[in-house]
Amino acid sequence: MRENAAHWLELAEKVYCYRRDLLTAAQLGELQSQTAALQRLLKDKAEPMKLKLAIESLEDVLRRTGGTHYPKSSLVENVEFFLVAAIVILGFRTYFIQPFKIPTNSMWPTYNGMTPEVFRAKADEPGYVHQGARLLAFGARPRRVDAQSDGEVLIPLIGNNDRAIIPYRNVPGRSWFVFPTTHKEYTLLVGKEPVTVRVPADFDFEWAIRDAFFPEARDNHEPAGVDLAHLLGKQAKVLRDGTGRVRFLTTGKQVKAGDRVLAFDILTGDQLFVDRMSYHFVRPTVGQGFVFRTGNIPGIGQDQYYIKRLVGVPGDELEIKDYTLYRNGRPITGADAFTQNGKRTGNYVGYRNEHALTEGHVMKVPPESYLALGDNSANSQDGRYWGYVPARDAIGRPLFIYYPFTRHWGPAR
Repeated sequence: MRENAAHWLELAEKVYCYRRDLLTAAQLGELQSQTAALQRLLKDKAEPMKLKLAIESLEDVLRRTGGTHYPKSSLVENVEFFLVAAIVILGFRTYFIQPFKIPTNSMWPTYNGMTPEVFRAKADEPGYVHQGARLLAFGARPRRVDAQSDGEVLIPLIGNNDRAIIPYRNVPGRSWFVFPTTHKEYTLLVGKEPVTVRVPADFDFEWAIRDAFFPEARDNHEPAGVDLAHLLGKQAKVLRDGTGRVRFLTTGKQVKAGDRVLAFDILTGDQLFVDRMSYHFVRPTVGQGFVFRTGNIPGIGQDQYYIKRLVGVPGDELEIKDYTLYRNGRPITGADAFTQNGKRTGNYVGYRNEHALTEGHVMKVPPESYLALGDNSANSQDGRYWGYVPARDAIGRPLFIYYPFTRHWGPAR
């Protein structure tokens, strides 16, 4: 009862502070009198019945003087609660810890963007219960494509042998069935009949095609997601149509109407918490995962959050030689990804000489700037393409991967 009385006294103080300029002298005197009476009983540790009677008297006054503060409807209380919660969450997100989702595979295999898991046989596809469990654990969303006619599966290509891609068109879609977004729609041919599949705009569809039809093209020195011509140009026959403008990559897979053409799940990208506090007190360190805003980088042209690995601070000189990144004349250190890329071990494919870091070229980091590169150098739009990150746009470093529940779960690398 004493705890209950203390809550009523807090409410009475709130009404007094918010409404004393709106109450009449009589109302104000009555509110102060009943409040003081309850305070005395509480101080004297009065018996519960006396406290209960005093609370009822104060509650009667608050009903007449509380305005919008008392009594409140459940709707008002819920709105107020969620409003305060939203303010606290937004403040915490802005100044301390921010959730972040890896959109692409520029940092693969350290961090995953959306990746495919291909099922080459229909018997390997998960059932409904298993698929539900995979959705919860990995954010896995199925894509299944069936043939409309008999024939060989053909993949259209555009571009030349140096850079060939599968054509697509952008179509409107929904994220989580509610939020408007853009999807890519790809069209394959079975015989002469088209079949289509839609995927999120950031998803690497070439990766799924490679694993589904050309698994032998995978090795430890070529990245997932690189263009098909680079991986498959010497392994598959290319056909031309009558106009000579469209080429088709032959897969060798013959299907009948109703057969499965392509089956894969799209696994969600790594979702992590980013420490937004540290960089207010300490400078970023070479080798850290590095989250930054892109609005002031002319080569990107839109304001987004990117994550790369920090490779250069003001005054550093960077160059790439024989798949190894050199910092100030020596092989760079500070992260396991640096070493593995230099040795091209595991799924690390080595740093590639491209754009500003072509062979023999050096990038020197200017004052108040940083240089950031992706761990998946062969498939990363990074500082080699658009230059340096202004120091004021450094956001923070990744702390903890909280979803999905893969081997990446845990402290960020």
